[in-house]
Amino acid sequence: MGEIIDMAQAHKDFVHPEKIVSTEWVAEHLNDPSVRIVESNEDQLLYSSGHIPGSVEVDWVNDLNHPIRRDYLQEEGFQELASRIGITPETTVVFYGDKSNWWACYALWVFELFGHTKAKIMDGGRLKWEKESRPLTKDKPSIQGTDYPLPKRSEKAIRAYRDDVLAHLKVQGKLVDVRSPEEYRGERLHMPDYPNEGALRGGHIPGAKSVPWARAVNAADGSFLSQEQLAAIYQQECALSPQDEVIAYCRIGERSSHTWFVLKYLLGFENVRNYDGSWTEWGNLVNVPIEK
Repeated sequence: MGEIIDMAQAHKDFVHPEKIVSTEWVAEHLNDPSVRIVESNEDQLLYSSGHIPGSVEVDWVNDLNHPIRRDYLQEEGFQELASRIGITPETTVVFYGDKSNWWACYALWVFELFGHTKAKIMDGGRLKWEKESRPLTKDKPSIQGTDYPLPKRSEKAIRAYRDDVLAHLKVQGKLVDVRSPEEYRGERLHMPDYPNEGALRGGHIPGAKSVPWARAVNAADGSFLSQEQLAAIYQQECALSPQDEVIAYCRIGERSSHTWFVLKYLLGFENVRNYDGSWTEWGNLVNVPIEK
């Protein structure tokens, strides 16, 4: 079977239209056994307050992250999670959430670390679904567990570590800093209205382009801009090319996973990685280069 393409999204001319579906498409597939709808939010109380009927929750802290060290769950942990939410490698997983799909993109990125690439984003996330007065429920679905095979975590193509960033700098590789302009300029060490998470130095990685993540979405409903509008930002304004090797970063990798999705799937960048260590790591490293 070929990839599912939602024609309602095709008019935006994305390079990989199979990676994104509309709220209409989701509404039509709520009872499709080959599809699992997953909600992933920053606000851990949202799912219990009401969610898309039949959707399951994947919590970015408790489900996706290692409980002790700063890393993601291991292969056995992903196998357990996938089995618990009732998916197989053939299941199409559609992610949505708050913050214009920040954490939905983050969850999708983690799933793809484990090779589950049959993963899509619902354009607009919770905001668009709610604005369209579509149904929400507090009822948790009854999920039949599955025997998901043990996956292999493969990071090289889509994840960057600090040594990868240092090597990238030596060859003058392209970087995108998706934080707020104040963070980029070193005027603050954290997002507006968020607590300081411990970075000792402010600024940005030398040569990084400043493109706040939210520029990629329509503020009114959280949906992605068209391919033409996105290209104007990343390709014309920032002089990035789909053939460039690009590393995106933010604070802990959540905002930059959103930009990673935009570059990789909506604009078709062939080699883009997410540096999830981001500024909470770089701003604490000894003797790494920083610009303001």
